[in-house]
Amino acid sequence: MNIDRKRERVQAAFHRSIETLARTQEQLQESLLQATEMLVSAIRQGGKILACGNGGSAADAQHFVAELVVRLRSGFNRPAIPALALTTDTSILTAGANDYGFENVFARQVEALGREGDVLVVFSTSGNSPNVVEATRLARQKGVRVIGILGGDGGALKKMVDLPLIVDSRETARIQEVHGVLIHILCDLLETELFDGIG
Repeated sequence: MNIDRKRERVQAAFHRSIETLARTQEQLQESLLQATEMLVSAIRQGGKILACGNGGSAADAQHFVAELVVRLRSGFNRPAIPALALTTDTSILTAGANDYGFENVFARQVEALGREGDVLVVFSTSGNSPNVVEATRLARQKGVRVIGILGGDGGALKKMVDLPLIVDSRETARIQEVHGVLIHILCDLLETELFDGIG
């Protein structure tokens, strides 16, 4: 590939990312406020936030939880927000996959850890990941509310979750880029709503 072709690909990627972000800004502002209210309510009532996803979405779940437990804004010293990523314990994940199948690795943890009043945040660029679908199904049975950070048309999860946040794109890379922005917006709103005036 010659240098001009490489430059074209770089510019095209930036363009598509910016387009997707601008479209999401228009479509999801109110949903982000609703998601914040749901998360804040859970924390104020003594609940916690669980998160899961696969691959890059697993990284997003862990990123989200890290910002909550530690902090988003440098220099903003506030209490930790109770949150747990269901993607990090390799012993649980491998034992669950071995004994119950990979489609149940998150549902098993929701069964063990989820309580009525908690919120499960699920990440899926397709909205159809079987293990995320099963975790959502079990969460709803247990009275755990579910926020879906999704892509494409939202897939099966669109109708299963309490609140879908869908990035309108078919490109996994573009969806994940915008998911990162949504994570930071939610964390910023949570920090401000829960701890304004601290730090």
